[in-house]
This record gives sequence, structure tokens and C-alpha cells, in this order.
Amino acid sequence: MAKKSVKSKAAAAKAGKAKKSGQRRSLWGLLFKLGLALSVLAALGLVYLDASIRSKFEGKRWALPAKVYARPLELYAGRDLRADELAIELKQLGYRMVDRPRRPGEAKVQSWRVELVSRGFEFADGAEPSRPLDLRFGDGRLQTLSSGGRSLAVARLEPVLVGGIYPADNEDRELVKLDQVPETLVQALIAVEDRNFYTHHGISLKGIARAMWANVRAGRLVQGGSTLTQQLVKNYFLTSERSLARKLTEAPMAMLLELHYSKDEILQAYLNEVYLGQAGSRAIHGFGLASNYYFGRPLDSLSVDQLALLAGLVKGPSYYDPRRRPERATQRRNLVLKLLGQQGLISEAQAEQLSRRPLGVVAKSSLTKGAFPAYLDLVKRQLRKEYRQEDLSSEGLQVFTSLDPIVQRQAEASLKQVTARLQKHHGKKLKGLQGAMVVANSQTGEVVAVVGDREPRYQGFNRALDAIRPIGSLVKPAVYLAALERPEQYTLSTPIEDQPLQLQNPDGSVWSPNNFDKKAHGRVPLHQALSRSYNLATANLGMDQGMARVIDALERLGVRRDIKPYPATLLGSLSLSPLEVSQLYQTIAANGFETPQRAIRSVLTAEGSLLSSYPFELQQQFDPAPIHLIQYALQETVREGTAKSLYRRFPDSLNMAGKTGTTNDQRDSWFAGFTGDYLAVVWLGHDDNRPTPLTGSSGALQVWAELMAKLRPASYQAVPPPDVQYLWVDESLGVQTEQGCPNARLVPYIVGSEPQRKHDCGIQAPVRRASDWFRRLFGG
Repeated sequence: MAKKSVKSKAAAAKAGKAKKSGQRRSLWGLLFKLGLALSVLAALGLVYLDASIRSKFEGKRWALPAKVYARPLELYAGRDLRADELAIELKQLGYRMVDRPRRPGEAKVQSWRVELVSRGFEFADGAEPSRPLDLRFGDGRLQTLSSGGRSLAVARLEPVLVGGIYPADNEDRELVKLDQVPETLVQALIAVEDRNFYTHHGISLKGIARAMWANVRAGRLVQGGSTLTQQLVKNYFLTSERSLARKLTEAPMAMLLELHYSKDEILQAYLNEVYLGQAGSRAIHGFGLASNYYFGRPLDSLSVDQLALLAGLVKGPSYYDPRRRPERATQRRNLVLKLLGQQGLISEAQAEQLSRRPLGVVAKSSLTKGAFPAYLDLVKRQLRKEYRQEDLSSEGLQVFTSLDPIVQRQAEASLKQVTARLQKHHGKKLKGLQGAMVVANSQTGEVVAVVGDREPRYQGFNRALDAIRPIGSLVKPAVYLAALERPEQYTLSTPIEDQPLQLQNPDGSVWSPNNFDKKAHGRVPLHQALSRSYNLATANLGMDQGMARVIDALERLGVRRDIKPYPATLLGSLSLSPLEVSQLYQTIAANGFETPQRAIRSVLTAEGSLLSSYPFELQQQFDPAPIHLIQYALQETVREGTAKSLYRRFPDSLNMAGKTGTTNDQRDSWFAGFTGDYLAVVWLGHDDNRPTPLTGSSGALQVWAELMAKLRPASYQAVPPPDVQYLWVDESLGVQTEQGCPNARLVPYIVGSEPQRKHDCGIQAPVRRASDWFRRLFGG
């Protein structure tokens, strides 16, 4: 019995062993299958990662914002330019003011002389080299231009960067090729971030071990073990989240990247991807843009110590921000210089010398996003007529505009100064006074400046484009132009009834206008009715012609809105923006040729190939003869009419033309005027449409005058067309007369419309000739 029990126990033990062995085999089998499954999944994951890496890395790597540039400033002897005006341009370009300019982006400005080293620029029509320039000024002009002691015929400064059209993530970068990057920057970057970059295969076990040891010794995280390739993977493919999952993904992706691409390709991508700072809402990526952001100059013009600072910023652009934390930034830069010295890339003596230099960071970023928001708004609107938003924000287009930074700054200053002065004088009545201005070339229609707010950096409501306000008396030239197109019925001397009238509107209400001075002036010559801005005479003249003719004239002048045929339209109930008013007066200034106002000159690809150009266009809308008569009346407005206060500030020899505008209850103050080179439209008023104490002459005209005093414009040349002749007439008698006779006035007439009767008053004419009157009235 005992023997049987022993056998049973042995059998049971044997069975137990067999069972355990079977369980172990099953477990190993399960683990093998699980391992096999995980291996397959890992392999599939690697295949997926590999495909993702290659697809993204070989495609369009970055969404590059469109960059918008101002016009380049052309320099040549004889140009109307002062040293202080050039200083405005240099400041906006981010030039550093030094005692002896030696490097690109440095300048020295004196009242009579400017020395600088230009940065150079790749224009569509060829490259402008970086070179030293010596400019001498006198009598408000650039007298001489030379480089290295040799006279130059012409030179162009690089254009001011106005801003950009950015992708949704608001990242900004300027791409650089590896051969454009200074070798010192590459050496510094590798010295501080990844010493074994050219020998490892994506990850560095030595680097990881070294970082772990440094962290253990410090008792905290003081050093990372990521290679440049891993950093690129993290920034480009993953996120900055600190997690085990991200690290486990980062390492194989880095090795896959190294498997397919050369070290130079990876390094070039890193140089363009790395995050290096924040400019407001914009993230600064890549060394190309960081160079301009911190130093206001291209990467290839930086000194060794400046390159060392950029390399040092990689570790923590916010922590080492050289503007906000200069002490930390200096320590970090000096550490990079020390490493360069220890590795023999520069001498240790040179490292010590460079460590004593100031950081050299520009006080403010030269990236002028938001500097001219109203103008940039106009550019964007015009671009969207031809380009998709996606293309504008991702293809790296280069947009060249007609913005003149000097005129833009002067316009901003003029609006701000005058509105502040008016507000101080009138007190609470002008609290919250706002304004807008559009400045264009009076002949070509190129828009050179746009101001949409008293605070020019405000990026909200753009009054220059979107404040649609009644234009008041600015509409009147269209009424008179429509009449003067019929010379058999109307001339500048034709008497017009400035008498009260009452008209019934389509809605049954009665329209009964008044003159601003509440008086009726009887029969007045047509040109005087316009220059004095008589409402009653204008209304009578408009109704005599019919609204259809007036509306047709407005449309040919450039108005594209639906115009209601109401009598009140004759006196300015028509609502337009300052930009639309500018278009209307452009046609008058350009002798009846409509020249569409434009802000864009050309659009280039990121590589510099021309995509679109916007040449000067014009379409004749009016015969030059009646236009010339209107130009005469608008010049009279400035010399003798509602805008005559201008000549308190300007010499009699400067010929200008323009029209004041004031709406009901003085809610809007307008002035539109032009000279030989500039057309400017100014609007002042309250956003809530409250009345103001301002008229067109006491408000907007003052801003216009302030601007023109700053710009020193050319005199307007109103050259009579062949079918216009000037005659001395006595308008009270309606006859031709002699120059020295009482009431004699020199008036232009379309041939055949002049008074037929002649009257010799018997008084000898003075020595002054008719040509002297031409010079006074028309600058011709």
C-alpha cells in the first residue's frame, strides 16, 4: 500500500512537471507570437514613418508667406532729396547708425552728407550689389553720389519690407541655401548642439550618455542629448511635447531621415526650420530671418560674435532673448565663442576679444509687419483679385509695390499733428476726431501712401478704404465738367443763377438747398460758382442739364458705385471712400485720362521669376479741352476761392489745384488736391457721424497743407490743349477786352465758344504780359 502511494506521488510529480513544461512552452509560444506581432507592427510602423518622412521632406517643406516690399529708393545726383528724408528710409530699413560704416546695413547721417554700406538686393531686372555709398546734399537735393571715390550715375537701396501675408500658423522664415550660410555659423551650431553631427546616424549614444551624466551631476535637467537630426524631426514632424512616446518616435525617425538624405540636406533643412524667436504673433524660424530680426542685416554680413549669438539662441530663444535679457544672451554668446576657441575654429585670443563686444542687436526689429497696415490692406485686396489666399500665404511670392516710405511717414505725421492741434483748439467738440488720407502720383495713379487712422499702426477699421462718407462739394467738378462738355451752351464765363430753388424728391419730400453763408449771390460766372462752391448755382446748373449727364460724368471720372438720380447728389449726398475720391480726381489731374489707381507694380515667385506686372494703364474718358477748363477752376479755388488760405504757407510760384468739401452739419471735412507730382485726398470726421466745427478748409485742407509743406511738391503744369485759347475778357459785359482794362480777366475758352464782341476800354495795357499770368496761374 505504501509502495503504491509512493508510485502515485512520483507519477503526480511527473505529471506536474510535464504540465508546467507545457505551460512554459505555451507562454513562450504566446510571447513569440506576441513578439512576432509587435515586430510586424513595428515594421509596418517604420514603413509608415518612412513613407511619411519621405513624402513631407521631398514635397513643399514650408508654407512661405508672401513678402510685400515698398518701392526701391533710387539715388542719383539732382534728385529732390534731403539727408533727413534719406534717414527716414534708412531707419525703416533697419540700418545701424555708426561713426564709420564698414559693413552692409551701417550708415552715418549728417545734415549735408550720408555715408552708408548698402546691403544689395536681387531685383527682377538684375542684382543691385552691396557697396559703400557717399552722398552729398545741398539746396534740398542730392548733389553728388559716389562709391569708393568714383562717381556713380545711379544706385538703388534695397526696398523696405512692408509686411507679409502669413499662413494660418503665423510662421515666418526666409529660406537660405547651405552655401549662403557662413561657415562660422555652421561650426558654432555643431560645436554647441551636436559635435558628432557628421559621424552619427541620427542619434548619438555618446551624446545621450554625456547628457545623462551632466544631468545626474547637476541634480536637474541641464543638458539634452538630442542630435540636430532629432531636433529637426521634433520641430518638423512632431511636437515639442515632452513625453516618452514622442522620444520613442523621434529616434527611429531621425535614423530614417539619415538613411535617405545627406548630412548637408538635413543641415540645410535645420537651418531654415529651427525656432529662434517671436515677433508679436509671428514665430521667427530659420537663421535667414533671425539675422534680419535681430541685426537688421543679411546672414552673410554678420560678424563672428553675431553668428555666435544666433547659434546660442537655439537652446532657448525666449530665455536668452537679447533684447529682453541681454545679460543672459551675452553669457550664452560668450560660451559659444569660448567653445569655438577651444576647438581651434578661432583663436582663443580672438574669442576673448569678441566676448567684450556689445551684442549689436538693433533696438527694434527691422521686420516691419504692421508698420503700414492701411497700405498693406490695399495691397492684399488688389492681390486677391488674381491670386488665391493659399498661394499668397504659402508660395513665398515677392510683391513689389509703389509705397513710398518717406511720403507714408510724412502723411502719417501730418494727419497726427493737425488733428491733435485741432482737437486742442476745439476741445470736447472734436473728442475722438478721426481721419484718413490717400496719396498717389498725380499722373500715373500709383498709390504711394495710405493712412487709415490717426494712429497709423492701428490694424482695425481702414477708413481710407472703408469709410464710405458723403463727399459734399467734392462732387461739384463733375457737375461743371458735364456742362463744359457743351461749349456751345456753357463756358467758364457763362452766368449761372445762384438763386433759391425747391425740388420734389421721388419720395415726395422737398429738397431746398442753401449756400454755406445762407446768402444768394445772383448771377455769377460759372468758374466763380465752382471756386466759391456756391450750392444754389451748382444745383441750378445740374438741374438745367439733367441728372443723367452728371451721373455719366461721375462714372467716366471713375466712380463705380450705383449713383441715385436724386437732386441732392448734385451737392454731395453721394458717399465714397477716400480711395474712390482719389480715383475721381485722378482723372481730372491726368487731363481726362482715367488711370486706375494701383498699389502693386509686380509679383515675383520665391525664385525671382516674374509672375505678374502692372504697367501704367490709361483710358481717355474726356476730351482734354473741358478738362483743362475744370483744372483752371480748381486752380482758381486754391488761389481765390474756398482753399485760398493755402497760399499763406506756399509761394505764389507753386501752382496747385483742389476742392474743399463740407457735408451737412459739418459732419465731414474733405479736401482733394493735386500738384505736379502728388494727388492727396484727406477726410476728417467722427466715426459715429457727429457734427464737427470743421469745414473742408478749416479741417482737411490743413492736413493737406501740412503734408505738402513736408513734401515740397512740383508745381502743377496745366498746359492748354490746341483747341483752347486764353483771352482777356470783361465777364460783367460778356466781351473780349484788353489786359489793362477794368474787370479784365484772363480766361480759357474752347475755340469757337469765346465771346464774339470786343471792347477796347482805351487804357494802355501795363507792361506785364499774358504769359506772366500763365506762369502765375498755371505754372506754365
